[in-house]
Amino acid sequence: MRVSPVVPGGLEGHPGLNSVPSQAAPGVRTRSQHQRRKRIVQAAAALASRGGVEAMQMRTVAERAGVALGTLYRYFPSKMDLVVAVVGEEIDLLESSIERRPPNAATPAGRAVDVLMRATRGLMREPELADALIRSLIITEVDTPFGDRMAGLLLRAAVPGLTAATATEEQFALTGSLSSVWVYELLEMLRGRRTYEQTQRRIEIAADRLLAEF
Repeated sequence: MRVSPVVPGGLEGHPGLNSVPSQAAPGVRTRSQHQRRKRIVQAAAALASRGGVEAMQMRTVAERAGVALGTLYRYFPSKMDLVVAVVGEEIDLLESSIERRPPNAATPAGRAVDVLMRATRGLMREPELADALIRSLIITEVDTPFGDRMAGLLLRAAVPGLTAATATEEQFALTGSLSSVWVYELLEMLRGRRTYEQTQRRIEIAADRLLAEF
């Protein structure tokens, strides 16, 4: 789950266009803030990929991102808020991948499995980061949209056109349960208790049962 900011040129400061700077400035500031937040999240992810959550010390993240410590705390009041942001970035990347290359399995369960195993491969490229994020999700007291976002993503993959807004409560609950199974199996894989093949097989079994009526 990267576009550089485009700063308008030529018009700002032009003597005949005195109103333009005041109108453009908020947008420029917004882009600047967005890019600064991106740098912080990327710095945190890079540190976690080498040493887990323990390596994500706020001062170290600020130094790596090139921002003042006070600025970092304005964006992320705590380390767990930062962890949640890194998780969100990973989901953004997964959603982009699904949009570019939608799963083409013949069944809803098969398409959901495709999404989850694609996510698994992506996370396992950085096992330290994956371990840090999964463990943090389990213990965090910070409100995170991870479960709902994954459930919504699985809904859209399983049945094209279906969304969290149009799905039944049961459908949303079932994809949420499948997401929970995936998190557990991924954690077992990170602990060395599952091979990739075993993880995939268990997720396939769960998907076939949970999404049988889709």
